[in-house]
Amino acid sequence: MSKDSLTDLHQLVWTALLAATIGAGAYLIVPIGPVPVSMQPLFVFLAGFALGPRRGAMAVGLYLLAGALGLPVFSGGRSGLGHLFGPTGGYLLGWLLTAWVCGMARRQDGTIPWLRGAGFGLTALALLYAAGAAWLKFALSLSWHKAWLAGVVPFIPWDALKLGAALAGARYMTRIGLMPGRR
Repeated sequence: MSKDSLTDLHQLVWTALLAATIGAGAYLIVPIGPVPVSMQPLFVFLAGFALGPRRGAMAVGLYLLAGALGLPVFSGGRSGLGHLFGPTGGYLLGWLLTAWVCGMARRQDGTIPWLRGAGFGLTALALLYAAGAAWLKFALSLSWHKAWLAGVVPFIPWDALKLGAALAGARYMTRIGLMPGRR
């Protein structure tokens, strides 16, 4: 096998692995309201940081496709289009953009400086909250204030910790040469 085909295989394996970890993160939840706290955002952030924008979004897309087709990968072991387009649909679909934006933190050489990673990560998180709260507002006929209080405020500290952990993990795995090569 050539080096390019090994790199492609490595990226494919990481894409599938991170899609699977996003699904596994659905089973680690704290039900605190209409949008549960889960470990899934950690793996979405990690997919972007580790794979870059395109492949990170592909990992999330693979996860969403699995759930839409009936695999129990959404929070609480749910699946199907009804859940994908239910109250949490804005967050689920927003993860595509989240992974893409986090992936933009990677430099051409594959490194992710702390400040650059934090900047892109916080931008991705703000966009995710905007998409999720807007969808929640319309899905549950809430005011903007109630959507913000129910769908964003309780998650800020949790998601900040997950974002930091994903960034630290991606930086460490890049430093030890575990991350797939970039194209």
